[in-house]
Amino acid sequence: MAVTFRVTGVEEGEWAVLQVSGELDLVTSPALRQRVHDVVAEGHHSLVLDLSEVFFCDSSGVGVLIAARRLIRSCQGRLRLILPDRGAEDGSHVNRVLGALGVRRLFDVRPDVASAVTDEADPLSA
Repeated sequence: MAVTFRVTGVEEGEWAVLQVSGELDLVTSPALRQRVHDVVAEGHHSLVLDLSEVFFCDSSGVGVLIAARRLIRSCQGRLRLILPDRGAEDGSHVNRVLGALGVRRLFDVRPDVASAVTDEADPLSA
């Protein structure tokens, strides 16, 4: 059964929320990178990437997340990731990959959209 990659966007107050589903890999990561750039070009500097329905993430996907963080920081914006402990059926694959690579600490991680768009946090760290 093929898993379809999809990125949909909604606005939640001042936040742009991109909901990502499917596999985030070498083939699909350019589409997410483009959507992030499009959102920033439209003037949104507060961005939530909802990755709770991402079933697989490789190094290309991680690269896109790090590039999104860098882009948002360059705009003095805010980036939050939604990585629930349990998501994408058997646990957030992205959460495990970021943790294994030691880069999860770079991101402001939230369990759901509601907490991502309402709960204030410290600015992004180094």
